[in-house]
Amino acid sequence: MSNQQGVLYIVATPIGNLEDITARATRVLSQVDVVAAEDTRHSGKLLQVLGIKKPLLSVHDQNESARISRILDELSAGKSIALVSDAGTPLVSDPGFQVVRAVREAGFSVIPIPGPCAAIAALSVAGLPTDSFIFAGFAPAKAGARQQFFQGLVSEPRTLIFYESPHRIVESLQQMATVFGGDRQAVIARELTKQFETVHAASLAELVQWVSQDNNQQKGEFVVLVHGHASEKQTGSKFESALRILLQELPLKQAVALTVKLTGAKKNEVYERALELELELDKD
Repeated sequence: MSNQQGVLYIVATPIGNLEDITARATRVLSQVDVVAAEDTRHSGKLLQVLGIKKPLLSVHDQNESARISRILDELSAGKSIALVSDAGTPLVSDPGFQVVRAVREAGFSVIPIPGPCAAIAALSVAGLPTDSFIFAGFAPAKAGARQQFFQGLVSEPRTLIFYESPHRIVESLQQMATVFGGDRQAVIARELTKQFETVHAASLAELVQWVSQDNNQQKGEFVVLVHGHASEKQTGSKFESALRILLQELPLKQAVALTVKLTGAKKNEVYERALELELELDKD
């Protein structure tokens, strides 16, 4: 794929299941001159499975800025480069931002080769609002900084998407429950596309208990999605119509539980309104 003008391809790779590699990604990887990889050992195994042999150049958090001149030299020589991360779409909580910016500023083409992304895959199956969302990546590792990080998002109305590591998942969920409120609806998507894939929806308080009591649910790679904040005005208009309908068909407790799951409203608010509506319905 060597041309007079070099090209940088941003190639998404599987997040677990190798069948998710696209035909276009396979073709590009087989035709480029160099593969720039976050971990050359990891990406080398993928290329081996695909039957592709290419020179590998490491580009990770510690050496990214130092690699820019080498990459620009290769592109200036007319070579094409594929940038890949260990899994998923490069630059999404992975290295590559500095490289892409420098390559674009130097006047070379940067072409996306779309494919798997854990955040979007999780959002598509979570059952939380998808019309507007925020990808917040990994929260800070230290508890104090993580608390402040979550606090800054407590009033965010859009669906929140986080990545988390197995050794911090319990503590992070506990802090989310403290900051966002234990009643806030959330979803854990664990080991997506892999053998032990798990997608579990519940309130944050329930998720803390569920994960804490099962060591198996503390393993692997996590995407945590949290329902956005709803103001009292928004919440009332959001759940009341659903609650009215459900109260006519179900016992009060069941109607409240289902309304909370459907709307993400706070359980106490829904329960109090349900008592009021039940009185109104009795009068009717």
